[in-house]
Amino acid sequence: LLTLSKIDAGESLANETIDVAEMLRTIVVDTDFEARDHNCRVAPHGAQDCITVGSSDLLRSAVENVIRNAIRYTAQQTEVEVRLRCDTSGAASEGTISVRDHGPGVPESSLEELFRPFVRLDESRERSTGGVGLGLAIAQRAVKLHGGEIKAQNCAGRGLEVIISFPVPSPAPLLLHTS
Repeated sequence: LLTLSKIDAGESLANETIDVAEMLRTIVVDTDFEARDHNCRVAPHGAQDCITVGSSDLLRSAVENVIRNAIRYTAQQTEVEVRLRCDTSGAASEGTISVRDHGPGVPESSLEELFRPFVRLDESRERSTGGVGLGLAIAQRAVKLHGGEIKAQNCAGRGLEVIISFPVPSPAPLLLHTS
């Protein structure tokens, strides 16, 4: 939160090269350890190589907040599914991280509310479940600072999927030298 405040006050966003796949592998291992206490797992379900530019600390924080939120609400004995896709084929190259839980989901009318600060959607999402409603708001701000978007959607059957999309640099074109 302090870092976001500094950026809002005019400090520039870090310009680091981020190996998103490696960052995600580390986050999955760390959060899976925590998930065991909730009788669930965090599991990767595919991760393509993906490089972006920005603040590794902010992007990591955003993804951790989303995964930890999913751990809180997924049903016991289920997996929080984490995927990474990287599409560099078009003019607008984009990386996408999706995090899916197997919890109750949220009312369709409240999906946009998830990313507002201090929002708790119902009694089951009270302070005792952890947090005050800032994690997803912080995640949204961090993702936006990277030029990306974050959204949530209910899954068919049961669960919630949070999708983080962000720009990735297009591969440099190959230059042909002729003599």
